[in-house]
Amino acid sequence: QVQLVESGGGLVEAGGSLRLSCVFSGRSFRTYFLSWFRQSLGKEREFVAGIHWSGDATKYADSARGRFTVSGNIVKNAVYLQMDYLKPEDTAVYYCSAGTRLFGVRPDDYDYWGQGTQVTVSS
Repeated sequence: QVQLVESGGGLVEAGGSLRLSCVFSGRSFRTYFLSWFRQSLGKEREFVAGIHWSGDATKYADSARGRFTVSGNIVKNAVYLQMDYLKPEDTAVYYCSAGTRLFGVRPDDYDYWGQGTQVTVSS
């Protein structure tokens, strides 16, 4: 079975850091685009950051640029999201996803999803 599993979420104070991991299995995602989305209570799921295995091809939402860093390790079949200078408004469930559309920013652009990991940032 195709599976994406996130980990690394938790509770952190404002200004702190957290690193999320997503391990994928079941098939090769070499030709896919891997992205992180988040969903807060009462809001739609929104794009945060994405990456392709080719070089430094990355994309960030304005809210994440300068604070978050997305990276991947094809050998470990994993993608990461390093989050620094966290703010209370970053509180959400974070999901990793895979799709065939180049740096798509809509949830419908993605075919596979992880179960999500909760990130809570206190004031």
